This record gives sequence, C-alpha cells and structure tokens, in this order.
Amino acid sequence: MSVCTHLAALTEIIPAREHVCEECIKTGDRWVHLRTCQSCGVTLCCDSSPNKHATKHYHASQHPVMASAEPGERWLWCYIDEQMAQY
Repeated sequence: MSVCTHLAALTEIIPAREHVCEECIKTGDRWVHLRTCQSCGVTLCCDSSPNKHATKHYHASQHPVMASAEPGERWLWCYIDEQMAQY
C-alpha cells in the first residue's frame, strides 16, 4: 500500500509546542492522548478523550494530518484517507 498524498507531502514533522490540549486547558477538561496538527501546529486531544478536539479541528479546518504528540510515539494519521504512517 502506498502512502497517501497528504502524508507524502510532509517535508518535516511539527512537534508539540506544549504537551497539553489547548482547548481542554481553556475549559478545565482532561484528555487521554495528544495529537499535533501538521498544518497549523495546534496540539489537541485524541478520540479516546471526552472532547475529541483533534477530530473536531479536522472537521472545522480540513487540515488532514495529525501526528501523535505522545513521548516515544512516531506516527501520523491522515483523516481524509484514513491512513497511518510511521516516521
């Protein structure tokens, strides 16, 4: 299986600026895992978290690729093509 065009277009990985969900911090909510948008760099919570901010960000912005912001994890997810890639 080949890598989708959204994942293939990445030339560098944007790291998390902070290891917090920027939206959950505003409301005092908790998160499970973090993801960093590879278009704008915002770090948000995953779909296992109550608010699912990363997926909400994708639907609002159409930014297709998120990277895990968890220490030791090195993978990307394309929402459009529902494809994962290691880096």
